[in-house]
Amino acid sequence: MKFTVSEIAQMLDGTIVGDDKITINSAAKIEEGRPGCISFLANSKYEPFIYSTQSSAVIVSRDFAPKKEISATLIYVDNAYTAFTILLEEYQKRMSNNKSGIEQPSFIGENSQIGEDCYRGAFSYIGKNCLIGDDVKVYPHVYIGDNVTIGDYSIIHPGARIYDNTVIGKNCSIFANTVIGSDGFGFAPQSDGTYKTIPQLGNVIIEDDVSIGSNSSIDCATMGSTIIRQGVKIDNLVQIAHNVEIGKNTVIAAQSGISGSTTIGEQCIIAGQVGITGHITVANNTKIGAQSGLGKSIKKEGLSLSGSPARDLNEHLRSMALTRRLPEMEDRLKDLESKQETSDFQ
Repeated sequence: MKFTVSEIAQMLDGTIVGDDKITINSAAKIEEGRPGCISFLANSKYEPFIYSTQSSAVIVSRDFAPKKEISATLIYVDNAYTAFTILLEEYQKRMSNNKSGIEQPSFIGENSQIGEDCYRGAFSYIGKNCLIGDDVKVYPHVYIGDNVTIGDYSIIHPGARIYDNTVIGKNCSIFANTVIGSDGFGFAPQSDGTYKTIPQLGNVIIEDDVSIGSNSSIDCATMGSTIIRQGVKIDNLVQIAHNVEIGKNTVIAAQSGISGSTTIGEQCIIAGQVGITGHITVANNTKIGAQSGLGKSIKKEGLSLSGSPARDLNEHLRSMALTRRLPEMEDRLKDLESKQETSDFQ
């Protein structure tokens, strides 16, 4: 990456304080900066580093007011975190995703259509009757089954497995070793104690601008579709069961699991290691804290929940505070019992 500070400021609609002709060739954390790097300051905890950083330039929000002299050139923007993200996206676009052409060996089935400027890596497999859009990147060792649709500009990273009939929208990223469309966990108990497999006949639909981290699994529906709505961001190691629906712009952190036929609303935040039971509905803008267990529907929008079973965050925090005081309360109770026994004896 080689940009001048002036070019970066123009890209981010920023205002420069300092030398606008400096050349930037890489990005770095503000505490690890060195000449030629650009960093950003979005969290006040890191402000002390801006006065000592060796980065040549730092992106800051417009409300930032330095308390001491800063040697780096500053680029003032509306939101430093968002601006730095835009810069990294531009870098990735120019440097990482410029692959095109067909590497060998690779396979494509009959009646499948591939758009313009696509990349197919070595040992990739595309089945029959697939429709692959323009500028799609299919990296090595990717498996794409029959009747799959993938929209323009999507990226399927190495080793991903896309089962039959999956629909993936535009600008999606499916990261390494993720599995989309495998059978849901459907087994019918029998009178003799065994389980009979329930055929899973549905598919998975992933709308535009979705990111799914590595080693995640999204099961196909028993009937109908498992649906991941537009703008959803899913971390690594997440399990989405059959017939789940995830609402627009919801984010789900690592090691979380959502059981079958549950509907998650829009703009929800699900932290790491959250478990959500099946056949429930979670309202829009719900926030669920790490390691929580949710076993019932949430109908009111905008709640913050934590704990297992999950409950209102403030109530959970009060309970945790009381839990820490239990040894002290036990000692006080024993002392009161001792005094009561002495009083009774007298």
